[in-house]
Amino acid sequence: MTSIKQRLAALRQRMKEENIAAYMVPTEDFHASEYVGDFFKCRKYVTGFTGSAGTAVIMQDMAGLWTDGRYFIQAAAQLEGSGIQLFKMGEPGVPTVHAFLQDSLKDGDILGFDGRTVGAGEYRILCKELSAIGASIRGDLDLVGDIWEDRPALSCEPVMELGISYAGKSRSDKLKEVRSIMEEKKADLFLLSSLDDIAWLLNIRGGDVECNPVLLSYLLMDMDEVLLFANEKAFSEDVRKSLLDDGVRILPYDDVYERVRDIPAGRRVLLCRAKLNSLLDLNLPEGADVLDEDNPTLLMKAVKNPVEADNVRKAHIKDAAAVIRFIYWLKQNAGKPGVTELSAEEKLYEFRSEQEHFMGNSFSPIISYGPHAAIVHYSATEETDVPIERKGMVLCDTGGQYLEGTTDITRTVVTGELTEEEKIYFTEVLRGHINLARAVFRYGCTGQNLDYLAREPLWKMGKDYNHGTGHGVGYFLNVHEGPNGFRWKSVPERRDSAVFEEGMITSDEPGYYEEGKFGIRHESLLLCKTQTENDTARFMCFEELTLVPFDLEGILPERMTKEEKEFLNDYHKRVYDTISPLLPEEEKAWLKEAARSLDI
Repeated sequence: MTSIKQRLAALRQRMKEENIAAYMVPTEDFHASEYVGDFFKCRKYVTGFTGSAGTAVIMQDMAGLWTDGRYFIQAAAQLEGSGIQLFKMGEPGVPTVHAFLQDSLKDGDILGFDGRTVGAGEYRILCKELSAIGASIRGDLDLVGDIWEDRPALSCEPVMELGISYAGKSRSDKLKEVRSIMEEKKADLFLLSSLDDIAWLLNIRGGDVECNPVLLSYLLMDMDEVLLFANEKAFSEDVRKSLLDDGVRILPYDDVYERVRDIPAGRRVLLCRAKLNSLLDLNLPEGADVLDEDNPTLLMKAVKNPVEADNVRKAHIKDAAAVIRFIYWLKQNAGKPGVTELSAEEKLYEFRSEQEHFMGNSFSPIISYGPHAAIVHYSATEETDVPIERKGMVLCDTGGQYLEGTTDITRTVVTGELTEEEKIYFTEVLRGHINLARAVFRYGCTGQNLDYLAREPLWKMGKDYNHGTGHGVGYFLNVHEGPNGFRWKSVPERRDSAVFEEGMITSDEPGYYEEGKFGIRHESLLLCKTQTENDTARFMCFEELTLVPFDLEGILPERMTKEEKEFLNDYHKRVYDTISPLLPEEEKAWLKEAARSLDI
């Protein structure tokens, strides 16, 4: 196996051959996906950094990796000794990738990348910025692919149909709604390349991205027909026939570029450049009339229909039974031989696997003990795995995929004696979680209006956490889904600042992290609902979908308000009443104590 330094040397040689001064390697696949299949993990291959977000830039005399606050600690550890410099995005004095390129490239230099992995919008911005300094771009170069001798093949997992009893709406009805929007916008064609949107629109699910039940595909539709560009081998005869009955024809995956080139001049094409790769965008004929805005499926998908909402409640009940059994097991077995972060992951998977319609994890589990929990998106490996001892805390951020929906939960589990400092932060993070969960707000609010509720207890202490407070969640789809989310400031590339609509599902996950010591996060999923509506205003609230107790051993009740304790007591009563009938007697007895009421 070649080392990172050897891979960088081979890449630099290819750059010399192509006269490329700088080569950019994003994380994305050809569809702007957050998580990607093994074929697309070029940035990981060339840097060794395994996080889900980041961009590498390679030059002859330097190599840099840009990533966000979730991965600062992890990236620093994984880049050590590689010669690759870490650029901590958003930190004072740290240039953006674009600013670095503008400062580092000179007249006549060429920036190279694989245009299929760079968004259309970013390509246009880079062209403008670099042309101002006399530099240019080549977006037809997969140089990492050139040096990656044992590169995995493109995934081609079987495709399944999601029945209307789960989807709540037929494929034909969804297509009819999209065509109605196209008609309003006078669009002749709709070009779609985001994998979760395609899966949702067609009521199909795949397995081409780990933990995300999507299939590699593009979609181009008009008023009469839908062309689905995918690997036909992934479809059974029954699924192909069902799709064809609704006017959906399957064509080879790579044929989309030729089809787009052949769009007649004057045809109006609805698309979202933020979700379109630059090579596909560049293939659009000059005569096409492009309408660039959010995909209509974005909001349609985010607002769960009543059938989806009811199903998601069922998924969370099943998931809660598995997670509660796991927490009981963890508390009983911490400190015993063989109980480690990785073995705990396996045990939780075992409990979830016993649940009906469990389809796998919704993301790579984060079971992080002690100092590892300060690494926001830590994922245990055989090299980093440590025993879970009978002291301190374990941060357990995990989720499951069910036919009834997608779950995402974090509980910080106390396995032994805590310091006063740990209890203080455990309590303050929980207070923030509760403040957001019990919010009542006027319709029209976004996540930026509400994020302060979760951060206020920490901000009053002069503390904070370096990640968003929450993200939208799909229905048996991607665990991270826009456009809804909670953040204190605008992050345009996140596209998660939408008005909260009834039916949206969003995570509530404040945290606190002390590098080298501990990490705390409390996360549940919230379903947005209408609380009341009168002549002057409509007010919204949240329903907690997640039904797992918070560890009372970490709480200092004297730091909580009466209202916060009442909310927690009511929540724990609901947890016990709903989940206890699903548990064996031993776990049921433990849950009664774990969900006991605090004195008001």
